[in-house]
Amino acid sequence: MKKISTLIATAVLAFVSMTPGVAQTNLGAACGCPAVASRPSVNLSTLAVNGGAGDGDLLVNTILTCDKLWILDKKIYVPNGLTLTIQPGTVIKATATVTAATASALVVSRGGKIFADGTADCGIVITAQADPMDGTYATHNMGKWGGLMLCGQASNNLTLAGNGPFNATGNGRLCVANGLGTLEGFGTTDFRNQFGVNLTTAQSGYLTNFDDNDNSGILRYVSVRYSGSILVQGGEINGITFASVGRGTTVDHVEVIANADDNMEFFGGTVNVKNATFMFGNDDMFDWDLGYSGKVQNVFSVGFGSADTSFTSTSGASTIASAMDNGFEMDADDQQSGNGSGVAIGTLASGGYRSHPVIYNCTFIGSNKRVENSDNTGMSAICAKELTEGEIYNCVFANFASGLNLWTGNQAQQGTRSATTSSAGASVTDSYDNWRNNNTPNTLIIKNNTFIGMGTGVAGALPSATNPGGAYLVKNVTRSSGSGAYSLNVAAHAVTTADTTQFFQTDGNVRAASIPGFNGVWTMNGTSNAVSTQYDATPSPVLATSIVAPADGFFTPENYRGAFGSGPSWLSGWAYATLLQTTGGLAPCPTDINQDGMTDNIDFLILLGNFNQSCP
Repeated sequence: MKKISTLIATAVLAFVSMTPGVAQTNLGAACGCPAVASRPSVNLSTLAVNGGAGDGDLLVNTILTCDKLWILDKKIYVPNGLTLTIQPGTVIKATATVTAATASALVVSRGGKIFADGTADCGIVITAQADPMDGTYATHNMGKWGGLMLCGQASNNLTLAGNGPFNATGNGRLCVANGLGTLEGFGTTDFRNQFGVNLTTAQSGYLTNFDDNDNSGILRYVSVRYSGSILVQGGEINGITFASVGRGTTVDHVEVIANADDNMEFFGGTVNVKNATFMFGNDDMFDWDLGYSGKVQNVFSVGFGSADTSFTSTSGASTIASAMDNGFEMDADDQQSGNGSGVAIGTLASGGYRSHPVIYNCTFIGSNKRVENSDNTGMSAICAKELTEGEIYNCVFANFASGLNLWTGNQAQQGTRSATTSSAGASVTDSYDNWRNNNTPNTLIIKNNTFIGMGTGVAGALPSATNPGGAYLVKNVTRSSGSGAYSLNVAAHAVTTADTTQFFQTDGNVRAASIPGFNGVWTMNGTSNAVSTQYDATPSPVLATSIVAPADGFFTPENYRGAFGSGPSWLSGWAYATLLQTTGGLAPCPTDINQDGMTDNIDFLILLGNFNQSCP
């Protein structure tokens, strides 16, 4: 038997280092799955699938096992009434996009379910066919396939008068009937691509009223990589799309890597999200619209480093310039139709209701980007757009051009906006009025967050006597089209002294050029994936907070700001960040410490006693 000192030394090495590729090419070994390279390939279209050359429906309940390498070779639908089960350790590789219209994608339609229930030792990966899964596939390889899309029958605020009729040109008009929409970028009214409920004319086999507890299945320890297809400008397949997905669905420990559009986007719905990771996406980190009102905790996201400002991504025949955008992009209604003027969360009154998610403990590291693209103009940590409500607490944001960007709805570059009236009778023109404490109701709450390094770099504005919020609190920083340098130092973006008092004093938000133990400036080559400077997302000591999430069965009452506390990171082991070694302090969690072939309480005691660690 090996000496315990040798075993401890081995455990130390396992804990602080990792040979790139080992955990991914042998994905599923801990649950009996063969090495990925030895798995025979099976096209999903050869299963019980019908449909045309570009898409097909599963015809029976289907189980994907980890002893095969599954090839997503077209748009595969999980139709109403059927279930797709993906076992732990399973790998799905998607064929390369030839044209945007034929991009391979996995779509869970209304009434269908996906059970992708991986574990920390045996995750589930959906990636590009060319990805060798050893950490060498360039992060610039965005948009190689479509993405994962879930449709449900939970609430949204779609109305034909406000959000319709449906238009496939990417202008945000998704409504085909009151309460019923079609996935962004899909030029069809095919039932399989629809989300929500037709509140006007019943559809056979579907609900006649919204169900906010609707269940589309489970996504747990799932990694989606190199996805995203730009169908038309403003109409894209995201890494993971949730469209009217209900809170009966479980989303926990999910990551999106190198996606060509938003990492996650929510079109209405009530689905909750916990422990989500986003890296190297090409648009917004976390985007919502159409009345989304879920709960969110522990989200970590990082954009491209400032030294890595361009990439080439094939989406159809087009080449896309780097366009990393906002941290949170928040909308209630893209069309500014006035839907849901202060209506209570989770109810449907005349015209719907506004988005109002509740969010705790996030860390977003931006790329310090300063050049706008035609469809990517915000570049804010929090871009609070058309009429949105919501609550964001205990988050850390670094390296964005601006901090909280509040729309007022009366700027020429935003077009003509009509004032609406809140449930309390106050005139509400946009998110700025939802945020102000001197307005009733105060429905956009941004409290106890830390903003680091906002406004630094080219054309960045620091706090000044004439602009007391500086780049940390601004208004109306957006353009409707075109591109150009991003500038904050103009009168239109200035906020009042009362605004800054609310933001920094009353609401407890903090601005800082830097904080101890936190490194948000990092360097990575997007072609070779070589990391020369790691970021470290966990401040030392951790940032205290006076607000904690409620212990309500979903939230965990964490007493710090940001996504990570002082204990073991929930990213360790399963996350792609560990494989690439981008993040300081992250390493896979060792299990069989004494190397006796079993993971048991002896291993736990050795790990806890010698390293004060108890990995999940």
